[in-house]
Amino acid sequence: MREINVLITAASRRVPLIQSFANALRRLGFKGNVITTDMNNLSPGLYFGAKHYIVPLTTDPHYIPIIKSICFRERIHLLIPTIDDELPLFGRHTNDFQAMGIKVAVSGEHTGLICNDKYSTAKFLLDKDIPFAKTWLPAELDLQKLKYPLFLKPRTGRGSVGAFTISNEREMRFFLEYVPDPIVQEFLCGREFTIDVLSDFRGRVISVVPRERMVVRSGVTDRGKTLNHPGMIRLAIRTAEALDIRGPANIQVKLQDENATIFEVNPRFSGGIPLTIAAGADFPAWLIEMCCGRTVRPSIGKFTDGLIMACYEAAIFLPDDAARELGAEVAQL
Repeated sequence: MREINVLITAASRRVPLIQSFANALRRLGFKGNVITTDMNNLSPGLYFGAKHYIVPLTTDPHYIPIIKSICFRERIHLLIPTIDDELPLFGRHTNDFQAMGIKVAVSGEHTGLICNDKYSTAKFLLDKDIPFAKTWLPAELDLQKLKYPLFLKPRTGRGSVGAFTISNEREMRFFLEYVPDPIVQEFLCGREFTIDVLSDFRGRVISVVPRERMVVRSGVTDRGKTLNHPGMIRLAIRTAEALDIRGPANIQVKLQDENATIFEVNPRFSGGIPLTIAAGADFPAWLIEMCCGRTVRPSIGKFTDGLIMACYEAAIFLPDDAARELGAEVAQL
């Protein structure tokens, strides 16, 4: 029985994703474990890995060497970065990990930098004639000629932190000062969707699953429903190919009168990925198979249409000094 070990960074609250990789390993008949890392020993996702490590911030100069040392120690074959901050970093070091026999499910550094900068994302995709929300820097605005409502959010950042609907000039002036390094976007009407995309390690799109974000809480889908919408699927494929997506990505769009407009692209797993997996698009299993060199054929549009997800809260309970008592190791060089 072949051994495959998976490392998932920034475990945070990504319990369903961690469990999905563990389940996929067992279902595919592999030995091996899912290992988790995080900088916070109270991140619940840590404790759903077979073993877990406390690591420094992504900005620490020792971060990548520490991750490499964990990979060596745990005989990692597949590495899954999960947060925006580290995507360009892992994209830069993909070849280093490849030399260690490790596949990294991440797009290249250039793609990560474009997607982490929402203004750059807008410019890049609009130049490719891909529908994206009109986006401006503050210096490009004539405050007295704007038509409201508009949408303001940080140029970099994740979730819905610092994002506001702007109704008038007074609010615009306030939030331009209040939100650090903001951008302004046109206000898009319609139903909001996240489109989950998986590409193989050569950039070929394997699967696309649009999900309506029926209820959103703290930037993550709380209730959602899959929709097999050919127009959104075609748009996602064009976008993934233009950006040279490798591994997972999620594309956020608004759908109005059957026309979809993108307003954000994140080259990583989305928070609502459990719905996509439950609908039959098993991204974790396919990544494991591709890591082993198996050919995974595209299955575009092959998922359960109209499947609804309704999330609920769960908790784990930890003794004081959880990192020591539950076996977390503080990773060091």
